[in-house]
Amino acid sequence: MRELSAQYPRFGYCRIQVFLARRGLTMSADRAYRIWKKAGLQVPRRRPRRRVATGRPRPLPAAGANEVWAYDFVFDACANGQQLKCLTVIDEFTRECLAIEVAGSIRSGRVVETLAKLISVRGAPTYLRSDNGPGFVSRAVLKKLSGADIDTVPIDPGKPWQNGSNESFNGKFRDECLGMQWFKNRTDAKVAIEDWRKLYNEVRPHSSLENLTPAEYARRISTRSPEQAVF
Repeated sequence: MRELSAQYPRFGYCRIQVFLARRGLTMSADRAYRIWKKAGLQVPRRRPRRRVATGRPRPLPAAGANEVWAYDFVFDACANGQQLKCLTVIDEFTRECLAIEVAGSIRSGRVVETLAKLISVRGAPTYLRSDNGPGFVSRAVLKKLSGADIDTVPIDPGKPWQNGSNESFNGKFRDECLGMQWFKNRTDAKVAIEDWRKLYNEVRPHSSLENLTPAEYARRISTRSPEQAVF
């Protein structure tokens, strides 16, 4: 338990209990909590949710895998003063993090290149959700998306809640990776962030995904009929 907690310090006791149970090591919630508490572990303080007035039109949620991708930027810095700009891309339905592109500066050409790599491997999504930043509404990006028959779903200015899935992921990314790591330089940051992305997809269980990891959930729904794969 201590080794697991040291490896994943931001796992709450319930998530650690599920993680162990899926590997054949069962324990009660009370015992998991006692051990977790004794080790002095903690999870990030829950952020208060911004209340949204009723009656506002909300974007339609994804109804299946590879239907809606969402992307956004997250910023940080290294110990040597180098700035980090991270482009995060997620699948809204499976919660998979498809890519985290890390660089000092990411312009529209780099965004197009990242999307092209993902599309060549996973196929094109039906919709791509983002804010109205210049890296997402540039002529080069819109031309690429139009050529791939991808419809853009930009959120309204000043309403990040409309890109809630990606905002939620970015919060976890900052709390569990950027806030926990000390990057010496960009190369170090790229390696550590990619390791965390794989952990997020393949190790970290989600209660909203039937306590499966995003990768496991994606594999499970790929064997179901559309009626069975209800989120």
